Amino acid sequence: MSSKKIVVLISGSGSNLQALMDKLHKQQINNQHVEIVAVISNKADAYGLERAREANIPAILVASKGVASRDQYDALLAAELEQLQPDLILLAGFMRILTSGFVNQYQGKMLNIHPSLLPKYPGVNTHQRAIDAGDEAHGATVHFVTPELDSGPTVLQAKVPVFAEDTAQDLADRVLTQEHQIYALAASWFVGDRLKMQGQFAYLDGKQLEQFGYAAD
Repeated sequence: MSSKKIVVLISGSGSNLQALMDKLHKQQINNQHVEIVAVISNKADAYGLERAREANIPAILVASKGVASRDQYDALLAAELEQLQPDLILLAGFMRILTSGFVNQYQGKMLNIHPSLLPKYPGVNTHQRAIDAGDEAHGATVHFVTPELDSGPTVLQAKVPVFAEDTAQDLADRVLTQEHQIYALAASWFVGDRLKMQGQFAYLDGKQLEQFGYAAD
């Protein structure tokens, strides 16, 4: 049986990390032994590092504080990844914009989860922006990472309703529940050799996914 190695990049509490560890770490997926070989944070106080330690997964700090430039930081991060040789890199609340050079180095093997129904609301404050726009639906998107922020090929989306009385926190909590489901699912497709990026499109089981990703028949 062959194996697949995952590295997860975080900046905060790591609730998506926890879901990924629960569903993927040391699992057998499509005849692949899957292991999260490290969790890397740019912030020393990220609780996700403690989650990793509790799961006996190496917790690595590549601190961004005091680093002079994005290029310099990404070089430090790439040096760690070169040691680890991951098959898949998962951004799980990693609050840094990566340089084009870094993204191009790992393009096709790096996924992100974003709290909106992309292409709506790239960037931050997505929940309040959905409320302010009067949207009836909001959600989360798993996508391949490309140099342009939050714009790579979509793999999977989950929708939630927006209620009139919702605060941004209400909506964030509802979306996060869905994030925990769809991120691990998309990652399992990748490590199970079902999902890949070719050109500017995502493919699942050899079929090109549409603009909004996988949709069940």
